[in-house]
Amino acid sequence: MTSTAPHHHTPTVSDRIPQVVFACVRNGGRSVISRVLTEHYAGGRVRALSAGTQPGDHIHREVAEVLESLGLDTSTEHPKLLTRDTIAASDLAITLGCGEECPYVPGVTYRDWPVADPGGQDEATVRGIIGDLDARVRELLVELVPDLALPPSVLAKRWDET
Repeated sequence: MTSTAPHHHTPTVSDRIPQVVFACVRNGGRSVISRVLTEHYAGGRVRALSAGTQPGDHIHREVAEVLESLGLDTSTEHPKLLTRDTIAASDLAITLGCGEECPYVPGVTYRDWPVADPGGQDEATVRGIIGDLDARVRELLVELVPDLALPPSVLAKRWDET
């Protein structure tokens, strides 16, 4: 069935998937953790990207090890350069330590999450940083997708076993 009349459909919140970019300097720790957690909890209802202003060669080994121990796959994670286009295509830019180095794009909402850098830290410190980001990501998802049924925190089920 085709119609020649223009189709006027006002997009609703449920029609589009919000996109968030998590930005830090090396794109090897905080932004990767945030992206992986967001993708895990959102179940396809939020698109998460991560990038860095000066991306490194790989994600931090200690970050990958702890995320993997929590049942989160990091095998496809690799540092990417943060561009104006990446930010412009996003609804929200979360900065994690890149401050003024992050490009500013009018119309995009920015938030800064002051979270310690997990690079080179011991396992307990990395777990603490992941705990901080886990709480922030879960709060963000409730805000972005109010009807999202969040699964239990990966921290609750995994850390109780250790």
